[in-house]
Amino acid sequence: MIQVIVFLPLLAALVAGFGQRALGPIVAKGVTTGALFISCALSWPIFIGFLTGSAEPGVAPVLTWIQSGTLDVNWALRVDTLTAVMLVVITTVSALVHLYSWGYMAEDPDQPRFFAYLSLFTFAMLMLVTADNLVQMFFGWEGVGLASYLLIGFWYQKPSANAAAIKAFVVNRVGDLGFMLGIFGTFLVFGTVSIPAILEAAPAMAGSTIGFLGQRFDTMTVLCLLLFVGAMGKSAQLGLHTWLPDAMEGPTPVSALIHAATMVTAGVFMVCRLSPMFETSATALTVVTFIGAATALFAATVGTVQTDIKRVIAYSTCSQLGYMFFAAGSGAYGIAMFHLFTHAFFKALLFLGAGSVIHAMHHEQDMRYYGALRREIPITFWTMTLGTLAITGVGLYGVFGFAGFYSKDAIIEAAYASGTSMGGFAFFVGVFAALLTSFYSWRLVLLTFFGKPRWAASEHIQHALHDDHGHGHDHDHDHGHAVAHADNPPAQESAGDEPHAHGPTKHDLPAGTGGYHPHESPWPMLVPLVVLSIGAVFAGIAFAPFFIDSAEFWRGSIAFDEALIHHIHETPMWVKLSATVAMLIGLGTAILAYVVYKDWPQRFAEQFRILYRFLLNKWYFDEIYHLLFVRSAFWFGRLFWQRGDVGLVDRFGPNGFAAAVQVGSRAAVRFQSGQLANYALVMLLGLVGFATWAILG
Repeated sequence: MIQVIVFLPLLAALVAGFGQRALGPIVAKGVTTGALFISCALSWPIFIGFLTGSAEPGVAPVLTWIQSGTLDVNWALRVDTLTAVMLVVITTVSALVHLYSWGYMAEDPDQPRFFAYLSLFTFAMLMLVTADNLVQMFFGWEGVGLASYLLIGFWYQKPSANAAAIKAFVVNRVGDLGFMLGIFGTFLVFGTVSIPAILEAAPAMAGSTIGFLGQRFDTMTVLCLLLFVGAMGKSAQLGLHTWLPDAMEGPTPVSALIHAATMVTAGVFMVCRLSPMFETSATALTVVTFIGAATALFAATVGTVQTDIKRVIAYSTCSQLGYMFFAAGSGAYGIAMFHLFTHAFFKALLFLGAGSVIHAMHHEQDMRYYGALRREIPITFWTMTLGTLAITGVGLYGVFGFAGFYSKDAIIEAAYASGTSMGGFAFFVGVFAALLTSFYSWRLVLLTFFGKPRWAASEHIQHALHDDHGHGHDHDHDHGHAVAHADNPPAQESAGDEPHAHGPTKHDLPAGTGGYHPHESPWPMLVPLVVLSIGAVFAGIAFAPFFIDSAEFWRGSIAFDEALIHHIHETPMWVKLSATVAMLIGLGTAILAYVVYKDWPQRFAEQFRILYRFLLNKWYFDEIYHLLFVRSAFWFGRLFWQRGDVGLVDRFGPNGFAAAVQVGSRAAVRFQSGQLANYALVMLLGLVGFATWAILG
């Protein structure tokens, strides 16, 4: 069964990709979507089997892969609780994204290629989570990197899409270098790449040292930190996060798949899979906790000022991944996986809901041009509201809560219960990030679905009103308002009544003015929203006892600290209520700023201009990296090009010795007249010259 789950998406991708011209879009979409629904249907019984205790961990061999000296790598599919969790997350979200894309990409002429890429992406992620050794995991790791490059740059005609795809590829190569070094070091220390063998031997290596960069360091700390660098790149942690917001250049279904179920969760999965290794190094766990908390804070602050609806949700993803990592760093690996599980439902829901809004607004992504959409697209409104209730952690302690109420609150309690100084730092950062999460999430809802309609000010809609043919196919993009108007903060951060200081003046007209009416999405887009809403509402309360409390459920697939779980349940009530209080403060602030006192955002941007620009420019990470790395790389490139290639190689090569040979050959040709008298004269002169040299010498 596991072989079918893993390889069916690959088969579908090959059929759709190589047979697209012969089969056509309908068959290609049907094959890929059907394959994913079959994989999904087969994955849930495995997961339920581990829930009920009827399933046992096992390994399904596929083939002998690499044998070289002591390196023995067999391709095998590991199935345990951790794998089962990832199987249902990946196949469920991917199947729904495939179905959603039937409506969203209906006008795109390259649908077979798009669906082939989606299925290839899913196969690579399934290979990663079923890996029985580190080399096989790296195969899947690089596979999702390749597929993300193809999908982010799917509209390759757009320079911005190509740039975003290259950025994602390059930044992830930095992280992958650390991951590769970690794999090399692990093989050097343990003599194997088999994950079970490594985890079994890891405790015995605690306290040993290894030579690295000319110094002696703790062995397990070095190995874990190198592996964690790979996780930072794939899961967009602070420092290697810059590719994630630009990944929004891909179609919205791609954003949902990357951010909810596949690429960005790979790092969290890897840390949890190798948790017995990380448990041997307190330093590595401290670093994981700090990076996770810092990422949660950074992304939450940046998300509060974004105006592109997809970028707000993208930074939300970055922040939630930070929560998962500092949960793992606190030793609560089961809770980290629980948040990964619930996050998949409500984050996919929010991204696909954003795509429905963009579809309704004729590809407009700036929330300042929305407003009053709750009556125009009611299903999208209610499903996105449920997703917002889930991500902000709305719930009543001891009664009922949405998905995030159980998983995110448990992470905050775990950080406090860890009893370490870094855990305390993560606790306070997590509470503050929860406040910011509530603010920017409800800000998105209020700007999009409430207030006055501001559609007539949109350049996209005005263009659509004068173009009967529309855009031909979806052109998701960030049209740059945030950067272009950074010098005008009041206009940038308006509550919505003044999208541009120099913009049209028709934005206060009633709904429908100008001949454009937002419309609800077709059923292939709405069905996934409804299904994901069920997960956003009930996934927390249904599965919390298993993920958080049950060591039997995990069955050794992760390191499980029962003492920590006991401390979590014993935390003071103020700790348990802190995230809820923060959520309420964020909600209240959003209502005051975007419903009651609509001039607050503009006044804030004017009064705190430096802070506002700092957040608007994403802490200037891109500018700093451009200065330190991009410009220096171009400088070295020009140096080797102008001084090396042109100045040396060309000068002494084609423009030097080669040119001299060419000139000499042309001169020699002149002596080849074909007349015997000329040749005799040259011979005579040569003999005279030789005789003169011999006599004088």
